[in-house]
Amino acid sequence: MKILVNRKVKLLFGSILSCVFAFTLIAALLSGSEVRNAAVYTMLCFLLMDAVILALCYGYFRQQHKIMENAVSQITEYISGNKDVTIECNDEGELYRLFHEVNSLVAILNAHAENEKSAKKFLKNTISDISHQLKTPLAALDIYIGLIQDEAKNLPVIQEFSLLSERELDRIEGLVQNLLKITKLDAGTIVLEKSPENVSEIAESVKRHFLFRAGREGKEICLSGSGETTFLCDRGWIIEAISNLVKNAFDHTEKGDVVRIEWWVSASVLQITVKDNGSGISPEDFHHIFKRFYRSRYSKDTQGIGLGLPLAKAIVEAHNGTIEADSILGGGTSFTMNFLIPTKL
Repeated sequence: MKILVNRKVKLLFGSILSCVFAFTLIAALLSGSEVRNAAVYTMLCFLLMDAVILALCYGYFRQQHKIMENAVSQITEYISGNKDVTIECNDEGELYRLFHEVNSLVAILNAHAENEKSAKKFLKNTISDISHQLKTPLAALDIYIGLIQDEAKNLPVIQEFSLLSERELDRIEGLVQNLLKITKLDAGTIVLEKSPENVSEIAESVKRHFLFRAGREGKEICLSGSGETTFLCDRGWIIEAISNLVKNAFDHTEKGDVVRIEWWVSASVLQITVKDNGSGISPEDFHHIFKRFYRSRYSKDTQGIGLGLPLAKAIVEAHNGTIEADSILGGGTSFTMNFLIPTKL
């Protein structure tokens, strides 16, 4: 029997058998002798035997309970983040075989985590190198286009194509920068420098950035929220996230539409919402909007590259927040970022 492979189980069974044999022998001797009250003594022997067997079983199962408690404690430590824990399995038997398999699983999970970390680091370094390599030719092309525009002031066709080329260069540069940001967030190499920030000032900063575009496109950007609301965050990255949502709103609205940035505190949660009254999101696209490089076939945005919303989501999650979307086709879209406020817990 496999159960008897374990040394402690064999010792328990051996002790019980020895106890039964010894007390049975004593009882037999008593019953065959002429001792007065032999039946009483025999009964006492059996009661004593039962007590000894119970004591042996109690001691064994108490020891097994300690072993299981230690295993549970080690597993809990691993779940809490200690990757160096192991369960002692220096004995034989089914229980220790289970412990050995748990240790093997932990080793496999650690190896996968390390491989994933290395892959993310490699990806970050690769994209970083590519982006740096692209900076020089992009800068050179930008200069060349500027020279062409200066020399072709009286040539409308060349002016038109040089402006289109400049726009495409800006798009490539935006793609490179967003790729670099999102891979750094993925790899966990960015340390967020959090400090108490006024949400109103953050929103004002985003508004100033888009005022020129709003005026050029005949749109309006409005702010709404308490000027006293503060939030522990990395200002630069939060501005990046909100700006991406506002840009998305401008890309999907028409002349005369309004883009709103609203914020409010509910219980222990800060909510920042960017909403518009634009074209909305098609139901078939709604569940894909946070996928990287996803572009709807119905999108009128010819300049987008499908990284703005995923980048905003990555930034929000790096702040331990969540982001959710709500949209009505033809009736506008809203994105709400939710952040816990620890000081109010």
